[in-house]
Amino acid sequence: MKTTFAGASADDVLPVVDAIVVGASAGGVEALLRIFSCLRPGFGLPILVVLHLPDDRRSQLAHVFQSRLPFPVKEADDKETIRPGTLYFAPSGYHLSVETDRTLSLSQEDRVFYSRPSIDILFDSASDAYGERLAGVLLTGANNDGAQGLLQIKHYKGFTVIQDPRQAQASTMPEAALALHSPDYLLSLNEIGLLLAELERIAC
Repeated sequence: MKTTFAGASADDVLPVVDAIVVGASAGGVEALLRIFSCLRPGFGLPILVVLHLPDDRRSQLAHVFQSRLPFPVKEADDKETIRPGTLYFAPSGYHLSVETDRTLSLSQEDRVFYSRPSIDILFDSASDAYGERLAGVLLTGANNDGAQGLLQIKHYKGFTVIQDPRQAQASTMPEAALALHSPDYLLSLNEIGLLLAELERIAC
């Protein structure tokens, strides 16, 4: 597990990935804006996000982020083909999954850790679809959702990143993930943003 990232170096051998999945809960809006602000116009990888928020706020996520980011942002649609360079948010009240043909699926199955959408469901399904060519990022949050899913990504030999819980607004979620496995990187938000930018540079 590495705990710093300042850009490409001989000590940082990064994988080629086809997609990035991100999970966050309490404090997640600010955290996501911090990391995504590091990404360039024309960012080429798809990013799939589950963010726990009250239902009355969630419908504004795509609009808020699109107004601040230089690449397409949208709420995920059922049976939609994942497009490169697009940021997808799970819609209110629906679990977001990735099918093996790399299309999106929405469902209203039972809540996981009192949450729908569930980070674990996104991470588990994306690991099935992308295998070792998936990067998973778990950020601030106040429950254990995402910890098991990030472990699943690692089981498929994917690339895992956790926000340093000492710097998270809510440390429960990153601490739960750290209790299950040692990620490839444990970083601050700014470093996570730089890392995602470098993953995209390598892949695209």
